[in-house]
Amino acid sequence: MRRDDAPRREGGLGQGVHAPLPIEPVIERNPADPERRARKGETTGERGSRRRRLLVSNVLLAVGIVLLLVAAGLWGYSRWQYHEQDVVNDRLASFANVSDATSASDDGSAKAPVDVDWAGLKAVNKDVVGWVYVPDTVVNYPVYQGTDNDYYLHHTAEGQYTLGGQVFMDYENTAPGLIDGQTMLYGHHLKSGQMFYSLFLLKDQEVFDATPTIWYLTEQQSYELEPLFVYYTQPDDGTARTTKFDSDEELRSYLNERLAKAVASRPDAARIISGLKHVMTMSTCNYYDGYGRSLLVCVPKAEAAAALAATE
Repeated sequence: MRRDDAPRREGGLGQGVHAPLPIEPVIERNPADPERRARKGETTGERGSRRRRLLVSNVLLAVGIVLLLVAAGLWGYSRWQYHEQDVVNDRLASFANVSDATSASDDGSAKAPVDVDWAGLKAVNKDVVGWVYVPDTVVNYPVYQGTDNDYYLHHTAEGQYTLGGQVFMDYENTAPGLIDGQTMLYGHHLKSGQMFYSLFLLKDQEVFDATPTIWYLTEQQSYELEPLFVYYTQPDDGTARTTKFDSDEELRSYLNERLAKAVASRPDAARIISGLKHVMTMSTCNYYDGYGRSLLVCVPKAEAAAALAATE
């Protein structure tokens, strides 16, 4: 039996029944949404700046790698050039037989410890005029003379382009050398220690004093020389390569001016200069103040002895 006072359920929501909560739609946010970036603390300008910094870093890294590769290539090329120079020098050295023994010539003077195959050298290059040898150093080279002072700077006797070229005599000198007041020889100062690098070291007085003899040989004669002094000058000093003088006195005055610049010398250099008629000067780079020059002035031992004897 139904009670009339019981609550009736109608088609609508009855009393005491809660309506479901409305569901808000989920809105997908784009990660690049400015509003989202703002919540993360990153503005559009900041993001662009970060990208630019990354781009610059990548570019700098790429440039650095390229520079390293270029440096490695240049280093390898220079090593190859030094090797090629050594090959040429060794091949030319085969034309000279150096003896460790010291002997005397018929006139009682020291005999050159070098026996040069002049015919063999001329077959390679007819420009050969002499041979320079410094005991206990790598200096043991043929000397060439061209029609200018440029060609043999970077060309071998066989005509190839090389870093060190050949030792050569000034084109204005009278061949085969030690005929003019000053005979000039030029050779590179190579970091490999080749060519005239050893002569550059004579700037130190101890090394200078430990180098008593330098040999210069021609097909006709051998000259035993000794270092007189070392001085520095600049490449634009044209008077450094003066070869001819009007008189012996002019040569001696010139040498005394150079002696005043000496960085190493014999203590009796001025006395020797007073009786000189010939010197041989060997020039190389020293890399001081750019591309400076070191010049080693040498004198025939016979002339030095005569000059000292005359001033006693």
